[in-house]
Amino acid sequence: MNDSLVTYELDGAIALIGLNRPDKRNAISDAVIDALRAAVLRAHEEADVAVLFGHGSNFCAGLDLAEALARATGQVKPPRKRRRHNWHEVFDLIARGPIPFVAALHGAVVGGGLELATAAHLRVGDETALFGLPEGQRGIFVGGGGTVRIQRVVGTTVMMDMMLTGRLLGAAEGLQEHIVRYVVPAGQALAKARELAARVAKNSVETNWMIINVLPRVNDLSHDDGLFLEQLNSARARPPEAEQRLREFVDGKAKRLQENQA
Repeated sequence: MNDSLVTYELDGAIALIGLNRPDKRNAISDAVIDALRAAVLRAHEEADVAVLFGHGSNFCAGLDLAEALARATGQVKPPRKRRRHNWHEVFDLIARGPIPFVAALHGAVVGGGLELATAAHLRVGDETALFGLPEGQRGIFVGGGGTVRIQRVVGTTVMMDMMLTGRLLGAAEGLQEHIVRYVVPAGQALAKARELAARVAKNSVETNWMIINVLPRVNDLSHDDGLFLEQLNSARARPPEAEQRLREFVDGKAKRLQENQA
């Protein structure tokens, strides 16, 4: 671990990006967003897959409320012109960039932390993970893309319940509501996330790009438009790597898919 707000390590084809404010439960400030943007853009260039995690005992407790209070009371000067929300920009760099992200979740995954987590494409939670949206109890509203991203994961009724009541979901409920796809014993989320990232990195870069960019867009389209977009992408000229992989399968040289790998 180092003294930066966001740590970065390249392990082969995998970038490891860690939120690094453990004394603040990895709360997200503007400075954290700036550091996260730099790390994500670096991963876009260097890595084929990225793993997002939190140092300390929590993934992320959400918005830095001290900074939010300073902004609400005029202690932070607003920009002269309205521009895109910096959280929206950076979280979209994760969700719809060129490489898949795997999130390793433990401890508090609340508010903006849950918004950040749902920007990732695969999510692993350990048994300590708690998911919540406490904005209603703080007199604020979600602002990091949660109305779009979280709602599409858990559905309107679940998100409304979480926001109105402030209830926290444990790891088992997080699995039930599709917040995570994997639940592991305490302390093992990062190891599982790295294992999944290594598996994803074996796919072709082009296929991974289509999976994380085409699928969510098709989900937003009508039936006919979705099929049209699928056809456009499946009919694209395939890179030489795809031809090699297909030939290995036809010639019986490809490795068999393992069952029950999760």
